[in-house]
Amino acid sequence: MFEAKSLNRVWGMYFGGFLGTVVVLGVLEQLGVLGSKGIGYGFMGLTIGVYALIGIISRTSKLDEYYVAGRSVPGVYNGMATASDWMSAASFISMAGSIYALGYDGLLYVMGWTGGYVLLAVFLAPYLRKFGAYTVPDFMAARYGGNVARVIAICTTIFLSTSYLVAQVVGVGMITSRFLGLQFQVGVFVGLGGILVCSFLGGMRAVTWTQVAQYIILITAYIIPVAALSYKFTGVPIPELMYGQALQAINKLEQGMGLSKLYIQPFTTFNQLAVLASTLCLMAGTAGLPHVLVRFYTVPSVRESRYSVGWALFFIFLLYFTAPAYAAFARWEILQNVVGKKIAELPPWVASWAKVGVLKIDDKNKDGILQFGDFLPSPDMIVLATPEIAGLPYVISGLIAAGGLAAALSTADGLLMAVSTSLSHDLYYKIINPKASDQFRLTMSKVLLIVFAAFAAYLATLAQKIALIVQIVGWVFSLAAASFFPALTLGVWNKRINATGAMTGLIVGFGVTLAYIIANVFYKFNIAGIPALGAGIFGMPLNFILAYVISNMTAAPPQRIQDLVTNIRFPKRFSSEVNMDTSFSAPPPGH
Repeated sequence: MFEAKSLNRVWGMYFGGFLGTVVVLGVLEQLGVLGSKGIGYGFMGLTIGVYALIGIISRTSKLDEYYVAGRSVPGVYNGMATASDWMSAASFISMAGSIYALGYDGLLYVMGWTGGYVLLAVFLAPYLRKFGAYTVPDFMAARYGGNVARVIAICTTIFLSTSYLVAQVVGVGMITSRFLGLQFQVGVFVGLGGILVCSFLGGMRAVTWTQVAQYIILITAYIIPVAALSYKFTGVPIPELMYGQALQAINKLEQGMGLSKLYIQPFTTFNQLAVLASTLCLMAGTAGLPHVLVRFYTVPSVRESRYSVGWALFFIFLLYFTAPAYAAFARWEILQNVVGKKIAELPPWVASWAKVGVLKIDDKNKDGILQFGDFLPSPDMIVLATPEIAGLPYVISGLIAAGGLAAALSTADGLLMAVSTSLSHDLYYKIINPKASDQFRLTMSKVLLIVFAAFAAYLATLAQKIALIVQIVGWVFSLAAASFFPALTLGVWNKRINATGAMTGLIVGFGVTLAYIIANVFYKFNIAGIPALGAGIFGMPLNFILAYVISNMTAAPPQRIQDLVTNIRFPKRFSSEVNMDTSFSAPPPGH
């Protein structure tokens, strides 16, 4: 798209322009020119307008650019796009809220989701890029020999991506309903426009550069409010450094209120085994999600894929290192300045968030005074509402809404691309009609984007009543950990694993995990206190064991597939005469 220096200049100007916009809106608020609704529409309109502009500029009719951005994205910007793709509504909206609610136990989300990128960097990303495909089903078909593996991978991709997508659309609906005054059911469909303008015209090329823009917005929006809170309470606007002071203040306030469950006390919600199991599932699930893995197909080389994983970890670190501090300062604010007030005199934000359906006030002892146990927020509310709760200028609330929307839209774009590409490329082109033209495949991808976006919006109106955003996303990670992670890892690292073993393991691992999730969520069944979040701890080992045992009891894969595995891991050992026969329209594995 541009040379590296030009890219740096363009994005530097964009960042400066965004900060300037925030300052201008803040000044207009202080002068009384803009009210809360005007600020909300201003942030939403400007940010979605930028995404639409990038989508138009990045439009393409080339298949390689539509599916994998022409494999030309520099490592640092792919790292930023990957971080944006990764830090969904669950990370931005729900993670700090879950830490607020769970305390020590909530840190499992931070450990699991960051640790997963270490697994990704070590076991999968460079090797999948070396393979040089378009999609995860492409790799599965080539590695495990044909359409059976491809169809199983397509079905798994669609299930995982659709479930994850629903959680993002729930976040979009929550933001638009609160900050634009729309009904939730209307807000989710309004959010569709923001999703589609990013990906419809330019596919992965547009999604990549839109995600870079979205990362800049979401990280700015996340850090500024908690920095303001840190300055308000401690006089130091660096919340990560003042986190310990916040914990001390919280502990003192909670002890003074006689709370039985303290914020810093470990294993009060989950036992130790449940925390470890859930953390492992989040880590393995991170390395098995199709929409994350496909990002490493967009870089020019294997070396750039390694760089992009490193940069992604850094950009993710900026938010994840801040999230526990955000949760702590939010809890400090509520304990010190909200709890103890007369319920009849609570500020207007209480009614506003109650209307959205994410806050309930329950005066249990009927004394008219708000106790901590009477204040019942959904964790999905905490990050979005904290600027209002703390009495910060409304421009900060608008900023956080823009950041939450950017997080949800960036992930939704990546998920929609994963689903539409699996159907148009893997199912239709590879199985049904191999003679389909490039133009027809692009048209089909675009149609499927619209269809699945509308379907996800409909499901989101149902899912909001079932679970929190972070819970839905957590279930997806357990399913990915129990299905794709073992199949992909063994596919790269053990050339003896064959299609019978790998596909049996994948189906059983996925099925056992899904059954446990359903039993836990709807029937309160559990083993050793492990929640649905850690369900993959049962399916993942079964997948590995079955794949290994069955593969070693049956015929070894054909020599060409064993050569493929060796070539992916040790390319210099091979001569150019080796026939890889990867069976897909993509550059050869050594590209």
